[in-house]
Amino acid sequence: MRRGSRLPDMGSPGRQRSKKTVLLVAAVCMVFMMIFIPQYLQMNELPDIDSPMDRLENNVVEIGDMDKILHTPHRRRTEEESLASSDLNHRQLEQQASGGEDVKNTPFKFTQDQVRSKVSSEETTGDIVPLPDVIGRAWSAGAKAWEELEIALSPGEGSSKNESNVTADVPTESCPASLSTTGKELEKSGKVFPIPCGLMFGSAITIIGKPKEAHIEYKPPIARVGEGVSPYVMVSQFIVELQGLKVLKDEDPPRILHLNPRLRGDWSWKPVIEHNTCYRNQWGAAHRCEGWLSPEYDETVDGLPKCEKWLREDDKKPASAKKSWWLGRLVGRSDKETLEWEYPLAEGREFVLTIRAGVEGFHVTIDGRHITSFPYRAGYVMEEATGILVSGDVDLISLTVTSLPLTHPSYYPELVLEEGDIWKAPPVPTGEIELFVGIMSSSNHFAERMAVRKTWLQSKSIQSSEVVARFFVALHANKDINLQLKKEADYYGDIIILPFIDRYDIVVLKTVAICKFGVQNVTAKYIMKCDDDTFVRIDSILDEVRATAIGQGLYMGSMNEFHRPLRTGKWAVTAEEWPERIYPIYANGPGYILSEDIVHFIVEQSENGTLRLFKMEDVSVGLWVGQYAKEKPVQYEHSIRFAQAGCVPHYLSAHYQSPRQMLCLWDKLLATNDGKCCNM
Repeated sequence: MRRGSRLPDMGSPGRQRSKKTVLLVAAVCMVFMMIFIPQYLQMNELPDIDSPMDRLENNVVEIGDMDKILHTPHRRRTEEESLASSDLNHRQLEQQASGGEDVKNTPFKFTQDQVRSKVSSEETTGDIVPLPDVIGRAWSAGAKAWEELEIALSPGEGSSKNESNVTADVPTESCPASLSTTGKELEKSGKVFPIPCGLMFGSAITIIGKPKEAHIEYKPPIARVGEGVSPYVMVSQFIVELQGLKVLKDEDPPRILHLNPRLRGDWSWKPVIEHNTCYRNQWGAAHRCEGWLSPEYDETVDGLPKCEKWLREDDKKPASAKKSWWLGRLVGRSDKETLEWEYPLAEGREFVLTIRAGVEGFHVTIDGRHITSFPYRAGYVMEEATGILVSGDVDLISLTVTSLPLTHPSYYPELVLEEGDIWKAPPVPTGEIELFVGIMSSSNHFAERMAVRKTWLQSKSIQSSEVVARFFVALHANKDINLQLKKEADYYGDIIILPFIDRYDIVVLKTVAICKFGVQNVTAKYIMKCDDDTFVRIDSILDEVRATAIGQGLYMGSMNEFHRPLRTGKWAVTAEEWPERIYPIYANGPGYILSEDIVHFIVEQSENGTLRLFKMEDVSVGLWVGQYAKEKPVQYEHSIRFAQAGCVPHYLSAHYQSPRQMLCLWDKLLATNDGKCCNM
């Protein structure tokens, strides 16, 4: 059969639709590229380091001459003209503040007049306090605090006390054997129930309460895990926490124990009990009990399993129980029926929950039955518990604490300083050293400084004066804390006191002081900055620096690139403070290293009054290094081993370490020397 001639293909309806779809997608892609690609390219351009500062006149601060800061004969600067102009200011400050000639016990001296602001005629908008004003207020308050300190230390004003004794007086508050309160009383006085002398082995916390009925909460992540598409879920959960003393006012206190029974609202959609710890807002790994008995190979806590078994909704009769029942039927053996318990808490039903401090960990019982056990974690000890928090979906009826210690624990922040020549700083050598470490610390961080002295400051390179380390501490608004700080500085010889009141937004002044000390008081090839809650493996740091074989232009740390300023939240930076979209390349503040030439550049910029400051000190350093990079080459050495949040295996420095964790890391370092972390 002859086929008819084929008509020209006009395209099927399906093919026409596909062409339209392709054209539509192409059009959308073109619009996307025209709108977003230019913004992306602009965002990822390396910023001109100077460009943001042209619009930062209201927040630019110039640090003037600070040559005479703790200068020593072997590192005295040669620019006599610069020194002559600042010498009069120093003498005037000494005469006005101290009224004497002895400068041995005076703080790191640079006057408020030497911190000159470069403010334009335009005023900042809103309620933002310009950085120069913040610095000025801190200087004024610091001058007053130092004057009060000198009066307190003068003859006849407390000189009856033995100033050579660095330890503080024992706190006078009583240590009761037991404490109790009701839910109504605790609600009136605050949610945290104070424990004046901590806990000890055998101490017990008994809570009588009633879980509230579940309520609706908007939790899309949980809703997506379960069935249905509604982002709203029913939630009923509460927490019981043993809290320690706050490290900083703006941070949450350490959680020595975080107990979180979740009746409803967990992501697993099953009732669970979760345990954890937290320090400086850094949470550990959660330990969850989900209704399964801990396996036999898992370590026990004082002989008790970490998790007991309870019936789960998906298996009312466990398979193991069914298998045993059938085996008993076949062999004619009739075992006693074992009891199977439900989840120990129920909405609207009263419970009695007891947390007991054992030898190896905390043990939780509910209505007289053991439910969970949580082993103690390194760095978190019951003696440091100062309060109990009960909050969430629970009506608290009563809270009772028994078997409390009758005396203050030996590891108490006000009693932590220990006497002994072993803890005193070695003298500063007159020759060249390889590394100087400036440790930023707060005035009331006695425990943190003592932990550093007892751990990594005992490294061979520091004890042999190959490396020198000093704490840089500003004054406190509390005179008693300043008195104790002065005693500590005189006894250990490792603290540089800065004469202004400490504030987070002017911590960059400590960075400048570290740089000046690193080139004027010692002769160091490299300068490292870290915090007092940072554990540093000094020998590994030296090996890392030597391996780079970079003598000039070295900037080493955990680098950040293309980071944007946060405009909201706790660490918010306003557009007036930093108008640019991104920051310059900078290393995270808990630990970074600069070569001597870069530090000299920073000091010279400070001396000639052109050093520009920003309230975030690590960003400021990145800004300064970027300016130096315009004149000479800089090698940016990035390493994640400078841990920003906690500890990582084979770390060079580990941040957010409590005093107890410092001791744990030091023990591990002495035993293995391979950078093993605690609580991992």
